[in-house]
Amino acid sequence: MIFLDALDGSLILVALPSIGSALDLDEAQLQWIVSAYVLGYGGLLLLGGRCADLFGRRRVLVWGLVALIVASALGTVVSDGTLLVAARFVKGASAAFTAPAALSLLTSSFEEGARRNRALGVYTVAAAFGFTFGLVVGGLLTELSWRYTFAIVVPAGLVLLLAALRVLPDDSGVAAGKGRLDIGGAVTVTTAAFFFVYAIVEAPTAGWLSAQTLLGLAAAAGLLAAFVVIERSVERPLVRLELLRSAPLVRTTVGAMLLFGCATVFNVVNTLYEQIVLGWGPLKTGIVFMVASITTALVAPRAGTFATRIGAAWVVLAGALAMIGSYLVFLATGLTPSYPIIVTSLVLMGAGFALVFPAVNIQAFEGIAADEQGLVSGLVGSAFQLGGALLLAIATAAILAATPDDPTADEMVHGFHAGMWVALVGAALIVLITAYALMSERRGAQHDRQALAHEPESP
Repeated sequence: MIFLDALDGSLILVALPSIGSALDLDEAQLQWIVSAYVLGYGGLLLLGGRCADLFGRRRVLVWGLVALIVASALGTVVSDGTLLVAARFVKGASAAFTAPAALSLLTSSFEEGARRNRALGVYTVAAAFGFTFGLVVGGLLTELSWRYTFAIVVPAGLVLLLAALRVLPDDSGVAAGKGRLDIGGAVTVTTAAFFFVYAIVEAPTAGWLSAQTLLGLAAAAGLLAAFVVIERSVERPLVRLELLRSAPLVRTTVGAMLLFGCATVFNVVNTLYEQIVLGWGPLKTGIVFMVASITTALVAPRAGTFATRIGAAWVVLAGALAMIGSYLVFLATGLTPSYPIIVTSLVLMGAGFALVFPAVNIQAFEGIAADEQGLVSGLVGSAFQLGGALLLAIATAAILAATPDDPTADEMVHGFHAGMWVALVGAALIVLITAYALMSERRGAQHDRQALAHEPESP
């Protein structure tokens, strides 16, 4: 499933400039092609994760795939930007149900430890292969028509649907006794996510201090407060609030937001820079982007082993430092293509993502009961998507602020560099959060040793 999700994301990535030309959309409007997916995904992912726990992961996966296939077919025939955005929203909503179902199927199939860590490394490899395949095929298909980037998902989804029906055991009976879904909590938290993402996505256009943005954020905060009240009062809450008291889980969730936000900004800025400034076509852009995906595929299988040996936090720290290096290298780009600079930036980003992504997932599921792994998958997945919307919106605002009307080529490069600084700051925050966690663990270990040393010996 992660292969198909990554494939879908990279197909649309290389097609963005072509979609903009065909439908007469500017950079701010093109953001909606990406962000509509995030609205559906981030807004419904928590609900999707809980549905997987309550109603059966196979059942949720199958119906999510059906919705994905229908939305992809719709994208092949629309000729209006608004309808295309709607199709992307439905695709995101379907992924909100399929992704946590697939990930919780994986984590519940392996006990916590080395085997699960290796499995999550393979999970990342599948994402890298899907992303790589989508870049190359997407570039080739976009040369013919950007509509084919939607059409190819239909047969791929059908193959996966048939495989799920044939291979996965029916678990609806196992899940049937787990209780009813918390509808009140689901409605409030999902609507809060919608208002939050919508306010952030529209902020670069409406203004960060505009009434629209502030009202949207206020509505999100009010609904989130109502969600907390509901969760404290119902017998079977959508989210067990005690989970949110876990400092490691909170740090992991914030790290997930920053990771996916950095990756989204890096991919979008690179795509626009290579096609708009350097004049590359979609196919060449996709082929060059393969450098990052191949690096991810080579490094990711080892990330789980590294996490087992030295700890997941150290792996996150190493990966975040590699990402910082990638963004610093990109800031050396200019008007003419410098392949050593571009390739070095992509290699560092691919290695960094390959280390951080599985390590974050390893941290998220440590100590989580099997019947709550869909919930945690939804929490972390929501953090990924909301982070993508937040940092992309901020990066878009930075690009627009740094780029005047009718910009020269130099001014366009300056604008894209401004957007990449957003990713650089995000990766630096990952380093700071992880370093703090490591210091906290070290202090805790020292405290335990001192307490043990002062215990009186038994007579």
